[in-house]
Amino acid sequence: MQAPDQFWSHLDQLVAESHIVIDRPRGSSHPRYPEVVYPLDYGYLEGTTAADGGGIDVWVGSGGLGPVQGIVCTVDLRKRDAEIKLLMGCSDDELRQILALTNEGALRGILLQRV
Repeated sequence: MQAPDQFWSHLDQLVAESHIVIDRPRGSSHPRYPEVVYPLDYGYLEGTTAADGGGIDVWVGSGGLGPVQGIVCTVDLRKRDAEIKLLMGCSDDELRQILALTNEGALRGILLQRV
């Protein structure tokens, strides 16, 4: 069985070797669902691929960039996909905001935190 710290170090390496694109800054609305407002900076790792064909999603909190502190695993019945979203620099309150947003409508998410 692989040690969990290797999983997290692989994510850290992926982030370190990628450019982070913030295409939905804090306070902006989703392009297709304007009622969805992003409470934190949201973007993706350029040059990576997620389940939806785009880059791996990233949430960046008020603590800024740093090691990956956790992931949110989501299932979206509307899009019929499952994804992970990397979390960096998020306070406990910001984590709650992300979970609230990822548990609305057809979307469900669960938080896995780095220990």
